[in-house]
Amino acid sequence: MKILHISGANGWGGNEQQIIYLLPKLNELGIENVVCGLSGSILEKECKKHKINFVPFKGKKLKKFSNFKQLSELTKTEKPDIIQLHTSDSLMFFLLADLFFNIKGKLVFSKKGVGVSGSFFSKIKYNHPRIDAILCVSKMVEDSFGKILNEKTKQKTLIINDSVSLDVLNFERTLNIRELYNIPNHKVLVGNIANHTNAKDLFTLIDALAEVKFKHHRDDIIFVQVGEFSKKTDKLKNYATQKGVLKDVIFMNKIKNASSLNKQFDIFLLTSQREGGPTSLLEAMLMETPTVSTKVGVVPDVIENGVNGFVAEIKDYKKLAEYVITLVDNKLLQQQFGLKSKVLIQEKFTASYIAGEIKNEFEKIAAKN
Repeated sequence: MKILHISGANGWGGNEQQIIYLLPKLNELGIENVVCGLSGSILEKECKKHKINFVPFKGKKLKKFSNFKQLSELTKTEKPDIIQLHTSDSLMFFLLADLFFNIKGKLVFSKKGVGVSGSFFSKIKYNHPRIDAILCVSKMVEDSFGKILNEKTKQKTLIINDSVSLDVLNFERTLNIRELYNIPNHKVLVGNIANHTNAKDLFTLIDALAEVKFKHHRDDIIFVQVGEFSKKTDKLKNYATQKGVLKDVIFMNKIKNASSLNKQFDIFLLTSQREGGPTSLLEAMLMETPTVSTKVGVVPDVIENGVNGFVAEIKDYKKLAEYVITLVDNKLLQQQFGLKSKVLIQEKFTASYIAGEIKNEFEKIAAKN
C-alpha cells in the first residue's frame, strides 16, 4: 500500500509532529509514504531529517494552478492507494485539483481540531462526496465536527488518536530549569507546554496560579510555561502582573524537545479550551508526570478522574488549583497517577500502536468499491 500525504502547513504543530512520529512506523509495516508540502517549510526540513520522502510544491500556498497540475502528475507516477489530507487548506486544494484533473485514489481527510466554520461553503467542502473517510483524533473532535456533517458523511468518520513516540523517553536534557532560574529545591514545579494561542487558554493558567497563591496561600509552587510566543504573550504577562503572580510564573518561549522538560516537572497542567489531542499531555503521561487537565480533546479517553489524573471543566480555574494542591501534597498519589498513565500510553498510544490502527483502517478503505 502507498499513501500520499498532503499538508499546507508552513509552521510547526501537533499535526506535523504526528507525521514525523507515524510515517516511519507505517514504513515498518510495509506501507510506502510520500509527503507533499510547501517548499522551505519546517515539515520539509523535518521530513528530510527523518529520511521521509518529501515532494515540495511551489510557492507559499497550495492553491496555484501549477500545483494542481503537479499533484495530478505525481499521482499518476506514484499511483497511491490512499491520499491523506492533513490540513483544511489541503482539502480545498485537492478538490479543486480533482475538478481539473480527475485524480485517482481514495481520499482521507484528517480532522485534528475542535470547532469549524458552519458556513455554506464549509458544509459543501466537508460533506463532499469525493471524501472516502474522515479521521478524527478524538471522540470530542468527532462530535464537534459532526455538527456540520450530513448523515451520509457522518458514517465516514473514524476515531484514530494521536500518538507519542517512545523516543521522547531518551531525549537528553538540554537545560536545567532550577539552575537556569535559580529555583530552590523546596519549590514545586508545575509545567505547561502550549503555544500562545486562543485554544490553549493560558489566561486560565494564570487564574489557577492566582487561586493557588492567594486563595490557598501557597508560595511554594512555581508555574513553568513553555511555548512559542505570539501577539498574546504581552497580554498574558500583563494579566499575570494584574493578578499579582508574574514572579511566580516563568515564560520560557518555545524550545527544542520541550517534552524532555516533563522529567523536571512535578505536575503537568493543561488549561486548554479547545484541543484535538493534545500530544503534550500524552507525552507527559508517558514520562510519568502526574497530570491535571481541562476536559478537552482526548482527555476523557485517557484520564479517569481521580484514578490516573485529575480532570476539570473548561475554565474552571478553582478546581484546577484545588487539584494541583492535592497532588502537590500527596507524593504517593503523584507516583500512582504517573505509573498508571505511563502503562496506558504504552499500551494504546505509542506511534507503533497507532500506525497499526491506521494500517488496518486504510486497508479497509482501499478495498471498498
